[in-house]
Formats: sequence, C-alpha cells, structure tokens
Amino acid sequence: MRIVQLANAYNPTSGGLRTVVDELGRGYVAAGHERVLVIPGQRHSREQGESGLVVTLPSVPVSGGYRMIPRFSPVRELLEELQPDSVEVSDKATLAAAGPWARSRGVGAVLISHERLDAVAAARFPHAWRAGHRALKPALHRRTRALATRFDAVVVASAFAGTEFAGTGGFLREIPLGVDLVTFRPTHGECGTGREEASRGTEEDPWRLVYSGRLSLEKNPIAAIETIKALIQDDLAVHLDVYGDGSQRHHLERVAADLPITFHGHLADRAELAARISRADIVIAPGPAETFGLTVLESLACGTPVVTADTGGAGELLAAGAGIAAASTGADMARAVAGILAWPEAERRAAARERAEQFPWSATIASMLDVHGSLAARERSLSRLKRRGLRRRKIG
Repeated sequence: MRIVQLANAYNPTSGGLRTVVDELGRGYVAAGHERVLVIPGQRHSREQGESGLVVTLPSVPVSGGYRMIPRFSPVRELLEELQPDSVEVSDKATLAAAGPWARSRGVGAVLISHERLDAVAAARFPHAWRAGHRALKPALHRRTRALATRFDAVVVASAFAGTEFAGTGGFLREIPLGVDLVTFRPTHGECGTGREEASRGTEEDPWRLVYSGRLSLEKNPIAAIETIKALIQDDLAVHLDVYGDGSQRHHLERVAADLPITFHGHLADRAELAARISRADIVIAPGPAETFGLTVLESLACGTPVVTADTGGAGELLAAGAGIAAASTGADMARAVAGILAWPEAERRAAARERAEQFPWSATIASMLDVHGSLAARERSLSRLKRRGLRRRKIG
C-alpha cells in the first residue's frame, strides 16, 4: 500500500503528535509499505529518507510556535500526483478536506483524533467555556459529527477520546498508542535510581519530581508548581525539573521564582530525556484534557510512577501500584505524590514498567495497518463492482 500521512502542527517541538506520526510511518515502511509524509514548513521541499518521502508545503505560523497549511489546494494537487491507496489525517482543520477528496477518488481515508475539541476548549478558555458551554458544546458536537462523516474511519487512542464521536454514526476504532520500550527504560536497565534509601527526602537529596510537556494553558503546568508549594508546606523536601517550552514559560518562571524548580526548556534528545525521567521519583502530568497521555506512558516505561489528572484519558493508562489519578489541583496532586512516596520504591517502579510493557508500538502499528488494509481492500472491491456495472450497462 501507499499510505500518505497528512499532519498540521508538526514541528521539532510538537511532542506527542510528531512522535505518533513518525512511529507509525517507520512501522509502515518496516512492514513493506510505501509511506509519504506531508507536513507544514516555511517553503516547499521534498526529501527522501529511510522512512519514506517527506514533503513540506508552505504554511503560516499559528499559536504555540506551530505552523499550518492554510489551503487544501496544494495538498489536493499533491494527492492527485501521489495516487495513494489510503490517506491518514492528523488534523481537524484544513487537512480534513482530504476525507472528501479520498472518497471521491475511491481511496480509504482515516482520521486520527489527537485531541478532543470540547476538552481542549474547556482547558484553554476555562472562563469562556464555563460561561457559554451550553451553546458551545452542541456546536462543537455538530462540527465533530460533520467531521466524522468525511472519513471512512476515525481512530482514537482512549475511551475518553472516543466519547467525542459518540452518536456520529461513523466507523470508530480505539487503538492505544505505543511507547519506545528501548529508549524509555529504567536507569541501568533495572528499577531504582541507585540513590541511598536513607538519604531520600532530605534537603541534601530531595525527592525528584518531573514535569515533561508543553508549557501551555491546556496542559495545566501551573498545577505542577502548585503541587510543589503544597508539598513544601507539608515539610517534604522536593525538587521539580521542568522539561518543555511554550507560551506560559515566562509566567511560570515568575510564579516559581522562590521555589525549588528548574526550567530546562525543550530537551530534543529523547534518550537523555528518558534517562532523566528514569532518575526521578515521580512524574506529574496534570493536563486535564489528554486524549491518551504519551508522556505518562513514556514515564511508566522508565519505571517512574505518575500522578496524572483524573479527567482526560491519561488515567486509563495507570494500573495498581503504577501511579494515581487525582484532581488537577496542587493540593490534590500533592496528596497523591505523598501517597506514592509511601509505597516501596522497587514495587512502584516495577509496576510502572510492567504496565508500559503492555503498549508496544508494534501493536499500534499492526492495528493501524489493519484499518488501512481493510479500507483499501473495500475500495478495490467497490471499484471492481463499479467496473462490472459499467460493462453490463454497455452490453445492455
């Protein structure tokens, strides 16, 4: 099959979306398929690599440092040239027009839903959402319904993500994402940090907490800072390392000026990020609207338990002993942190890793190829039926 992946908001710091698109693309190529990736950039370019052809189309900058292809027409021209067997869209904006295009050409079209529109709106604009959600929620549902009708299949990564498409009548498939279990692993290949147990939680050796992700409103990083404040008030010696960048960084640095918090910025080296997470005691993931929680899964793979929000899909990743889902406030998350620290370290680290091992990328890729292959086979069958119908009409 020739699978064309279309993605907006794809850049060097775009985190989860880029990871998903890249891992799937590598998996498609490894399975013997042809993969073409179409992404936004400053100018038009084509580059052939080990994971297939990457086409960059001119785009415009949008919020958060992302870029978006503003018009579908250049994408349409490219698709006409490429003649794909299946199209995979990681966007609910301009690139969603690929669904109708594919349907008119007898090509399978799959939408991967990376975010829930209502949950993101509530997290990014909390005051406006509370004031107008009774009108906004039905409007967003109508948009989601219309979006679903454009595609042959919609793929979501969690039950939470799937509720956005409830009642739309489309083909919905829940496929959990995966984790790189080689890059993200416990330090020295085993559970534990190597630090002396007796010195833990002291001013000389505080409990190490990590926040890893975009510093934007919808990710709720302020809750991680509020968690540190609450833990200090409870006389726990802690330190928070923040890995990530975004529009909220300067504000967060001001709020955290007198706290034991270090802002490292975006860490591009994933192996180094994994090593630092594996040396932490707990990861805080307070995003209330995560449709999956890739950072949560990567942390678990490092043998590091997680405190995550009890809303969104990230809590679905936790298992007994691997973490706690709590209300995304500083006080509630601080209680969850203290609760995890009371668990035996070897047991909580082993439970975290064991849970992550249930989510290899190979399973995700196999399930996605099943969706693409089914749609491509269906379209070939329909095409044959149409040709037979035309021949019969000519004979008649």
